[in-house]
Amino acid sequence: MGGSDQWGNIVNGIDLGHRMGTPQLYALTSPLLTTSSGAKMGKSANGAVWLNPDMLSAYDFWQYWRNTEDADVSRFLKLYTTLPMDEIARLSALGGAEINEVKKILATEVTAMLHGRAAAEQAAETARKTFEEGALADNLPSIEIPTAEIEAGLGLLSLIVRAGLAASNGEARRHVQGGAVRINDASMSDERAVIGSADVTADGVIKLSLGKKKHILVRPA
Repeated sequence: MGGSDQWGNIVNGIDLGHRMGTPQLYALTSPLLTTSSGAKMGKSANGAVWLNPDMLSAYDFWQYWRNTEDADVSRFLKLYTTLPMDEIARLSALGGAEINEVKKILATEVTAMLHGRAAAEQAAETARKTFEEGALADNLPSIEIPTAEIEAGLGLLSLIVRAGLAASNGEARRHVQGGAVRINDASMSDERAVIGSADVTADGVIKLSLGKKKHILVRPA
């Protein structure tokens, strides 16, 4: 949070304490946490990184940490994991392609602390199947859309927005024009495209992708 946000929270906390009749109040603050590029921690292109799994899945939470900038990996291992310091030192010394493996460790350890070890390892395995094997992992984030709507046909831009990959049709259009959108791994260049029953795979889903790392399974319901 920025300075004004922190001060507002402190004032609200003092007011609440007075209303509750609490005679003594305590506060704990910490320096503003940022990435090496200066971005605030906990913010992403699509909004806050929620701790509640109903607002951000364990898989998406894992992906957030997997996408950590190289320069931040060592610091985040120290701040957000309980790994032994000698192990963190060993991991921090790795470079090149090995840094990606360290990022996976960071993502799994942080996710395990919040969502549990099983959910963290499932997220890691889902990512492995999706990105290393090119497989369609059942545990990818998904949305359900009434079968009747799919049979009638959905506009591509509308589908992108409903999947949470864009906040508006305008943003979705820019993604399409930039070549970032794929349906079932096929690039989509026509912003007026209609997605329908013919796009449902043998697995019973439509795979909607934005870039290389964001995938949503659209399930007829």
